[in-house]
Amino acid sequence: MTAKDGRSMPNALIRTYASLAAVVALALTGPALADLQGVPVADGIWAIVGDKGQRSPENLGNNATFGLVETDEGAVLIDAGGSYLGAEQLHAAIRNLTDQPVTLVIDTGGQDHRWMGNGYWAEHGARILAAEAAVADQQARVSLQMTMLSQLIGEGLAGTEPVYASETFEDHMELDIGGRTIEVFHAAPAHTPGDTFVWLPEDRVVFAGDIVFTERLLGVLDVSSSAGWLEAFEALAALEPLHVVPGHGSPTTLETARAETYDYLVNLRDEMRDYIDDGGDIIGSVEVDQSAFRHLEQFEALAGRNAQAVFQEMEWE
Repeated sequence: MTAKDGRSMPNALIRTYASLAAVVALALTGPALADLQGVPVADGIWAIVGDKGQRSPENLGNNATFGLVETDEGAVLIDAGGSYLGAEQLHAAIRNLTDQPVTLVIDTGGQDHRWMGNGYWAEHGARILAAEAAVADQQARVSLQMTMLSQLIGEGLAGTEPVYASETFEDHMELDIGGRTIEVFHAAPAHTPGDTFVWLPEDRVVFAGDIVFTERLLGVLDVSSSAGWLEAFEALAALEPLHVVPGHGSPTTLETARAETYDYLVNLRDEMRDYIDDGGDIIGSVEVDQSAFRHLEQFEALAGRNAQAVFQEMEWE
């Protein structure tokens, strides 16, 4: 883009103009932006609970739960938001919780709402941390995710550019930030290949990312590992957290997290193993019994797709 005098405009300024234009367009043509609810979990620790439905122009890709941790050296944000404007929206919610600047962002996986807002936070001076496997997954699926977001949030994608973590780890990292110990674990592939959970041992709080879904049915993707998902959950549960902040849904207990994520996956895999052993095919796999979890939101939309994805995984196990 060039200015009226013919000189090139800096990329940051271009993104600013694009962001402002998109905000104005959304204000003129669409309903109010979806709320992000700050929910206290422990002293200086919050869940920021977003939409449990699909990505939309209203939620700007923030259809997930995020986390915020105050330290004496700034705030740590768990997951960056689903777009540049989504991160900006998330920042507005954070300002209602703390005056501290966000100095570190931890991406807990490869889904768009975990990392597509990285560019916004990098511009604001934050370090960005993620598992090596998460970054590899982000790089492998970035084109698909950008295309999907352009269709689902439209002009809300303005300003979004892929920015990957500046710091990575393989399977475990311990941080000492402003008087808080924060541990980050990549135990196994789960919803996505690089899913990570964040553990605050002093407060016994775990930010589970997409390893835990509550209140709504989880989604099994073509990149998911239902077997690895169980392993990742078991690693998280072994810490015996008092508070679980899921990747989707409100803060909860380990008991509820187990009932609505782990037990669902165990049931689906057990039913699918019997179905495959009886000679079933992928077409009929959607009929395996998942009725015990019908009370969860998004059940009708996701149960059949989950069954087919798990069939494809398990027929080769």
